[in-house]
Amino acid sequence: MYKSILSIIIITFLFTSCKKEQNPFEISNQHIGLLTDSTQVKDLKRVYANDSIVKFIGGDEFTGNVNNIEIFEKGGKKLLTLTPKQSLDSTSTIAGIRILDARYKTNKNITVMSTFKDIKNNYKVSRISNLINSLVIAVDDINANFTIDKKELPANLRFDMDLKFEATHIPDKAKIKYFFIGWNN
Repeated sequence: MYKSILSIIIITFLFTSCKKEQNPFEISNQHIGLLTDSTQVKDLKRVYANDSIVKFIGGDEFTGNVNNIEIFEKGGKKLLTLTPKQSLDSTSTIAGIRILDARYKTNKNITVMSTFKDIKNNYKVSRISNLINSLVIAVDDINANFTIDKKELPANLRFDMDLKFEATHIPDKAKIKYFFIGWNN
């Protein structure tokens, strides 16, 4: 009896002491890889220690310009574009992320290489916005917006700005043009 209790305690200790390593390309509600919704701009060098960070400095904080931050792999491949909540503020958190690399994926394997069918089969489409040259598919479950170029639509649907699009209007094979995550913390 004593040996079985001791064995259970040891096994429990081993399982709880094993730390799960974060996947650097996983997308969820509160994180994208090692970047979280509470990461401040000043912490990006620590989060992306093995990558290159390029900050565009507009020069004048009163112009209202957005100062995007681009993340590149050391080899030069562009991974992400980050938009801070406040321009030129190192304590600002990140408001939006544009996913550029296909290795970033949700827990349901949605990437920048996915199609509209992949999105609608895995998530509830919250709304579809009709813009001049594109549609924006919102998925509130993961705070994501997927942009689909209107060139992916049938010709009779491309130019009607008054059309209220529904999921049935969009072909399954329509490719994602852009993939954005927005954080409103």
